[in-house]
Amino acid sequence: MQLRLIIVTGLISLGLGFPVLAERRGDVERLISTNQCQQCDLSGANLAEAKLEGADLLGANLQKANLRGANLKGADLSSANLIEADLSGADLRDTKLHGTTLRKANLKDTDLSWSDLYQAFLEEAQFNNANLLNANLNNAKLQGTNFCGATMPDGQKGKC
Repeated sequence: MQLRLIIVTGLISLGLGFPVLAERRGDVERLISTNQCQQCDLSGANLAEAKLEGADLLGANLQKANLRGANLKGADLSSANLIEADLSGADLRDTKLHGTTLRKANLKDTDLSWSDLYQAFLEEAQFNNANLLNANLNNAKLQGTNFCGATMPDGQKGKC
């Protein structure tokens, strides 16, 4: 873990791997080292393939963040801003997404099984071929959401 932190910190200080503004680097470093970053500004951060299982990202700003292929299994992303974020291929199993804003987010091929998206804002999000088996979509805003080929909470396939 310490070696990973040293490598990540080195890459950040060189401006490699995490193309974020200087004021956001501290938030990225904190997330990577502690797996916690409530109310952080991680907008535009490159967290592709990041290992963030069980992370506490309550209320974090991840607008336009690259989380492609990230492991967020069991994470708390409640009230987070993920507008236009790329979560394609991410592992979001058993993730808490209460009131999370995912407008225009890319969730293609994402595993959201057993996740809780209660009152989430999912307008115009792309869930193509995603796995939503046993996910909670109660009171979620779904206008314009694309579920083409997705496995829906009841096991049915989404219409294309």
